[in-house]
Amino acid sequence: MGLQVCALNRNNMQKELQPHGTIEFPCAAYASRHTDAPGDAIPWHWHEEFEVIYIADGTLKLQTPGMEHFLNKGDLVTINGNVLHSIVGHPMGELQSIVFSPFLITGGASTAFYKKYIGRLTACSDFTVWKTDADTDSKWFLDAFSALKNDTFAYEFTVRENLSQLLLHCYAQLLPRLSAQKPAKSADTVRIEQMLQYMQASYAEPITLADIAQAAGLSERECLRCFHRTIGDSPVQYLLKYRLMQGAVLLRASPAASIAEVSAACGFDSPSYFSKQFRRFYQRPPREYRTAGQ
Repeated sequence: MGLQVCALNRNNMQKELQPHGTIEFPCAAYASRHTDAPGDAIPWHWHEEFEVIYIADGTLKLQTPGMEHFLNKGDLVTINGNVLHSIVGHPMGELQSIVFSPFLITGGASTAFYKKYIGRLTACSDFTVWKTDADTDSKWFLDAFSALKNDTFAYEFTVRENLSQLLLHCYAQLLPRLSAQKPAKSADTVRIEQMLQYMQASYAEPITLADIAQAAGLSERECLRCFHRTIGDSPVQYLLKYRLMQGAVLLRASPAASIAEVSAACGFDSPSYFSKQFRRFYQRPPREYRTAGQ
C-alpha cells in the first residue's frame, strides 16, 4: 500500500473528507515533519476514524479544544474518532501515523468485537487522547506501520493483528473507567464548529468579526472569548491564516494565475496586502514560494 500523502481535504465543518485506505481495507499510513513556523502545522480537523501517532523525532504539540498535549520522541498516542485536533512543531517534530476505521478491527458494529470491546472504548470519556507508556504498544504500531509502508506480503494481516493488540491493550488499561460515557460536545466546541463552518464556506468573501460571531449566535466579545478558550487564537487571525494557507495551495496548484487573482480568490481585496502577509507568514514572497514548489 505504501505511505499516503499527508494532505487535508475538509468540508465546511472541518471534517476531513480524504478517504483513509479503501472500502475493503480502511486504513492508511502517513509520515510528516512539522515546525513551529506559521503554515507548517496540521490545521484543525476531525475524522470518524481512530488515529495512532508515533513521534519519530523531536517534539510536537497536539491540540484538542481547551487542551494541549506535548509529545516527545518515542511517545505514542491514540486519538478517538470525531475529536477536533491540530498538530504543530514544538519547535520541530516528525511523526508517523496510522488512521483506520474501527471496523477494520471489528468487522462491523454488530459483532462481539465491537459490542464488548471497541464500542465501549469509543464511548469512554478518557479515550479522547490516550497516551501509553508501554514499549509493546510502540512495537505493535511500528510493525503495522512498516507493513503498510513497505507493502509487505499479506500486510493486511500484519496491520490488523498489531492494531488489534494495541487497541486491546488500551481497553485493558481503561477497563476500570469504561463505564464513563463520552460526554456530549461542549457548548464552546459546537460554537467553534459553527464559526469554522461559516469561515470555510465564505473565506473568499468579505468577512467581519460580527459575521463570524453571528454564525454561532454570539456577541463579538463572546466570540473572541470562545475562540481563545477553545483553540487559543482569535477568529480574525484564524481566518487570515486560513486564507494564506489557501493562497499557498493555489499558488502551486494554479501556476498560470496571477498574484492578484490568487489574492482575490482567497478573500484579499489588495494584492500588496496579501503579499505582505504571505511573506510574514511563510518567510518568503508569493512568487518565490511558487517557484520553490516547481
